[in-house]
Amino acid sequence: MVKSIFVYQTDIGALKIAENGTAITNLYFSEESLPQQAVVQETELLKEAAQQLTEYFSGRRKDFSVPLAPSGTVFMQCVWAEVEKIPYGESQSYKGMAQRIGRPKAVRAIGMANNKNPIPIFIPCHRVIGVNGNLIGYRGGLKIKKQLLELERQYKK
Repeated sequence: MVKSIFVYQTDIGALKIAENGTAITNLYFSEESLPQQAVVQETELLKEAAQQLTEYFSGRRKDFSVPLAPSGTVFMQCVWAEVEKIPYGESQSYKGMAQRIGRPKAVRAIGMANNKNPIPIFIPCHRVIGVNGNLIGYRGGLKIKKQLLELERQYKK
């Protein structure tokens, strides 16, 4: 399926958002290359997603309402659904996530699922941290993970 993709400048650099005609399917950070099969064109859905990101970065949006269609295994989908339940401005440990989904030994698998999250920020895997509070792994890099967590703590009410 051909995806539409467009690049938007944000507070954390260029973000490339992709959609399939009905839902957001991917978000790429500035250093990530565009998929070859994507058509670079701005659509109404991409404009709406970018607008919601702008509102998020300014602290005016705590939840996203654009439709999402992340592609992944059943386990990944389960992890991402649980990640979406973590409230704005809060965090959850990988260990806690493993316990919440009933797979207490799946801590590393949860880390891998978060690393493969195709729609970071919209599916807020930056809110998942080490059990000791340390920032561990993030596809966009630890600097961006820290920025996102600090942004949310700043605007949390």
